[in-house]
Amino acid sequence: MNYPNQALNLMGRRVSTSVIIFCAMFLLPLSLIAEELNNEAPEYSHSISNYNVPDVKVVRHDGKKVSLLKELDDGRPVILNFVFASCSAICPMLSHIFSKVQEKLTQNKQPFHLVSISIDPENDTPAKLIEYAKKFDAGSQWDFYTGTVESSIAIQKAFNAYRGDKMNHSSIIFLRAAKGKSWLRLDGFASPDAVVHEYATLK
Repeated sequence: MNYPNQALNLMGRRVSTSVIIFCAMFLLPLSLIAEELNNEAPEYSHSISNYNVPDVKVVRHDGKKVSLLKELDDGRPVILNFVFASCSAICPMLSHIFSKVQEKLTQNKQPFHLVSISIDPENDTPAKLIEYAKKFDAGSQWDFYTGTVESSIAIQKAFNAYRGDKMNHSSIIFLRAAKGKSWLRLDGFASPDAVVHEYATLK
């Protein structure tokens, strides 16, 4: 895995991000890890990019085949990541962060569209994505997508997130205010509060 070479304060001790991921996998509940991340200064970098998203067909978790562009251009601000259901490290962390972001934005009655795209479409069927979504209490404004290997790779490459193998993927979150606007890219482990803050700055 490509983890950021950072140090975080976990329960009074400075530890590396890779150790935190180990804890998330084997020792501590995700909620505790996320709380510790929220208590720290954001440990991520951000940049602005203009991505040419391919007009490919994807399969939403409800089994419907849809246009990715139309899904992203439905009028809501988009917060996007790449995950796969059998992942035991980065993806649960990213999905837990999305779950908390969902909770915060819903409480604030703000429009949003959380988009999680599978990088393991050969195994991530709509049924598996529904099962995965339930683990994180995904609501109506959070959609999961799968499709063909070719479409998944094309999407990842368009966002400069393709690493050649699902086990090498990085922690990245993408935000966009509206159709035609630039994308804000967050590399690293941004806390839920940090993501909500970045969302609020979108223009």
